[in-house]
Amino acid sequence: MGQTGVNTVIIAGGGTGGHLIPGLAVARELVARGVRRIVFVGTARGVERTLVPAAGFDLELIEVGGLKQVGWRKTWRTLRALPKAVSQCRRILRATAAPVVLGIGGYASGPMLLAAARAKRRVVLLEINARAGLANRLAARWADAAAVAFPETARQFRRGVVTGVPVREAFFAAADQAPESPPLVLVFGGSQGARAINLAMVEAARIWNAKGLGIRAIHQTGGGEYNRVLGLYRQAGVEVAAAGGAGEAARGKGDPTVTTTEITVRPFIDDMAGAMAAAALVVCRSGASTLGELAAAGRAAVLIPFPGAADDHQLRNARTYESAGAAAVLEQKDLSGARLAAEIEGLLAAPERRAAMAAAVRQWARPGAAAAIADLVLEEAAGGAQAAARGMERQAETQR
Repeated sequence: MGQTGVNTVIIAGGGTGGHLIPGLAVARELVARGVRRIVFVGTARGVERTLVPAAGFDLELIEVGGLKQVGWRKTWRTLRALPKAVSQCRRILRATAAPVVLGIGGYASGPMLLAAARAKRRVVLLEINARAGLANRLAARWADAAAVAFPETARQFRRGVVTGVPVREAFFAAADQAPESPPLVLVFGGSQGARAINLAMVEAARIWNAKGLGIRAIHQTGGGEYNRVLGLYRQAGVEVAAAGGAGEAARGKGDPTVTTTEITVRPFIDDMAGAMAAAALVVCRSGASTLGELAAAGRAAVLIPFPGAADDHQLRNARTYESAGAAAVLEQKDLSGARLAAEIEGLLAAPERRAAMAAAVRQWARPGAAAAIADLVLEEAAGGAQAAARGMERQAETQR
């Protein structure tokens, strides 16, 4: 067994990067603590199918669908298949003998958490959104502990501990770097892009160009939208650069006299921490992982929540930041080029407001989030092992 006395930990869930990436960060921390084996449990449809093996961890796949926003037919099929999924999870528990399960949200989380509760294994939940997802809300009834990102979320669980969201160290380093001058705006809608944000940004740039404003931006479009957006910028008469480092917006870098809007358009930004370090303002979605990165980097932001997020959690996340003065919120139903242009113009013209936002957002920065979550998992695992030992002792006494 490892230095922790825990041989195996199961991490259940995934589906999206927002769920899985924090789970991978915790897995790496657990291995560093001496846990010999991490077993992820997911589905063949989720990003875990490729990302977990690539990270060097074991992956077990179960058959389960979703229950949120999928229509009554798919909901019925999921409910019918649930007993089989729970049975698959029970077999995984027996095979691994893991004393604790960490649920990170997503389709596969629910069946494994239910199986763990029935098998008397310890259950820890990871909830990085302001309002818990469906699997975690249901599991809150029997979960032993929950690691959360927002203080108000802790009240949704029997034992909620505010740990923050695991974020790469590079984002914390970005907080120590001064943004470029003249100010740079970083715009992205996630790794796949967001068409609504892309279109609004093109129109905003056209407006700025017509007004003779020298606004600089780097725009991550997503791979599928890249060529289309690049063409739209050119049709709008906006000067664009299709390459360059994360912080290179255009030729006018460092020249405060630039009076032409200049945009660097990229399908994907490999060094997002570097891009945030260069930016004075970020325009983005409000998934919990993105908000964790913003907090670590200490950057002001205009948040445009994804309206299709389950339980409207992106809007809830964004409003939490807004109420603390840490960001401005522009809902997608209100999004237009003119609205986005005005919002960005106003913030670029108000450095004091941006500085206040940056200071406020840092309250959610948690450099040791992965370590704190690992502490919680190992603490519960130790408690579960002690309880199991006591149970075996009682059983032995009964047999004597």
